[in-house]
Amino acid sequence: MKQETERQLAERLVSDYSDMILRLGYSILNSVQDAQDICQEVLLKRMAFAETFPTSAQERAWMVRVTVNACKNLRRSFWRRHTVGLDQAAEQPVFQPEPDGVLEQVQQLPVRDREVLVLYYYMGYHTEEIAGLLGVRPEAVRARMSRARRRLKAELEVQEI
Repeated sequence: MKQETERQLAERLVSDYSDMILRLGYSILNSVQDAQDICQEVLLKRMAFAETFPTSAQERAWMVRVTVNACKNLRRSFWRRHTVGLDQAAEQPVFQPEPDGVLEQVQQLPVRDREVLVLYYYMGYHTEEIAGLLGVRPEAVRARMSRARRRLKAELEVQEI
């Protein structure tokens, strides 16, 4: 296979992965602006990563893993814990979750529960793959899934009443 130029690689990464990274980042961080920052960071990391991947599935898994780790790092950062956003000055973002929709309820779940739901239902990973991406045992992933489903079901039932 012919080596991609840097520009071709950048264009391919943006077209193939930017939407996935933005949605995954938003689902973990609950902030469109932070998700955009994470997207840029992950795409730049991939550009700097000199290795090529044998399959697109392996590259996609790498992108998901780096995105999850970047989100975790941002959540733990001093800056994030000690700043307040300027919501009044922010532009209207392109992606907006549906008010009172399922995504809105998923965002109310704890981060550990939210990550597994997004990776399983939205990204299509199996529990064993999620365990590898998050660095936990498959049993832990299934327990988080069960807990998250129960919480989400309870919230959606309360909302219907």
